[in-house]
Amino acid sequence: MLDGSPQGELTGLLLSWNRGDREALDRLLRLALADLRRLARYHLAQQRPHHTLEPGALVNELYLRLTTGRRIPDFSDRSHFFSFVSRLMRMILIDHARARGAEKRHGAHEHVPLENAVQAADGAGRLVDLVALNKAIHELGARSPRARKVVELRYLLGLSLEEVAEALATSPSTVSRDWAAAKAWLYSRLSG
Repeated sequence: MLDGSPQGELTGLLLSWNRGDREALDRLLRLALADLRRLARYHLAQQRPHHTLEPGALVNELYLRLTTGRRIPDFSDRSHFFSFVSRLMRMILIDHARARGAEKRHGAHEHVPLENAVQAADGAGRLVDLVALNKAIHELGARSPRARKVVELRYLLGLSLEEVAEALATSPSTVSRDWAAAKAWLYSRLSG
């Protein structure tokens, strides 16, 4: 599991933050810091070698975005929180990639197909073009919100099929079918 602390403490801090207690966010992030760094390392491992962001910098950027946001997300539990921060880390990396792409407008841009991204999620360690993947996941979400959620939890958070099933309150076989269909759909979208 991502959170080594008692679930009640994390959930209590989430509820306090939802009610507007900004200090609860600081306590929450201190409590979840090791998990956030692990999640940042996971996301950065999917990037090209020698990425200019380090896990600590990604977590710091996450903190800035969480503390400067006007609207506090309404988190129902720790799974929802970690799913949200994983998506936010992905968006930070996408913003970073877009900024680097703007610097290199005339340079070569390496495109890595989704099958390699999926292999990375399964431990093969290949890289992924986050901008293209983000767009494809957004399109998938318009077609199937549950499949998008499966991809986010499985690929972006690195949860097992069983953990995804628990988070979505569905069966592992349903998650497995959604995961297979989503991979196929995303692969066809990104390769064609």
